[in-house]
Amino acid sequence: MSAPLLEANDLSLRVATRTLVHDLNFRVQPGELWCVLGRNGAGKTTLLHTLMGLREAQGGAVRLAGKNLTAWTPAEAALRRGFLPQSFHDVFSSSVLDCVMIGRHPHLSRWQWEDEGDREVALAALALADLAGFGGRDVLTLSRGERQRVALAALFAQDAPLLLLDEPVSHLDLHHQLMVLEHLRLLARERGRGVLFTVHDLNLAARFASHALLLTPPGAVRSGAIAAVMAEGDLSAAFGHRVARIEAAGRTLFVPD
Repeated sequence: MSAPLLEANDLSLRVATRTLVHDLNFRVQPGELWCVLGRNGAGKTTLLHTLMGLREAQGGAVRLAGKNLTAWTPAEAALRRGFLPQSFHDVFSSSVLDCVMIGRHPHLSRWQWEDEGDREVALAALALADLAGFGGRDVLTLSRGERQRVALAALFAQDAPLLLLDEPVSHLDLHHQLMVLEHLRLLARERGRGVLFTVHDLNLAARFASHALLLTPPGAVRSGAIAAVMAEGDLSAAFGHRVARIEAAGRTLFVPD
């Protein structure tokens, strides 16, 4: 059996004297779509940054494709996982296509330039993000939601087996929220990718994710299949407000009580 795409062993995270996560164990396997849930300040972004190797854990270890995260060079790791941060800033003018082509850089050698094949991958990624025809636009002229979709297109163009995304739908309208999450589900189910994303909307999490991490102060984390983790009592404890689960129009919905 192949190694998990991502694995956390007894992971503990602290900020100053506050414990965000303690003794977390979970694995992301090919075909799984994980969401990370929790109130503001619970540590969702900190957890993603630690899983990416952008900050150190205070205990435990993270393994990428079976090896300790620190054993990979940045170039090697970039072929195995991609990351969409919660915020980013464009400081100079660039075409949308050039921004998306950045996603192809892990596949190029040091002195190699992008070729027509890379361009085709980037254009296909733009179409997946509903940005066909935007390649020649200046990224500085785009709306916040359009710029978010450019970043998503760059991540799709990277074509890594594992995707980590911090609030990927936060600036998108309803149509594009559903479109992006449908594509992430397709990447997991049909192409065997592993996906881990943070999200605030409980109903989007329940609709699309196969598994969940639920961060509950002071550092406890529920993990597992989405239906088991998204229980009324656990959600209410995690968010500090009673959450009710109801069935409507053939769907399970979560509403504040």
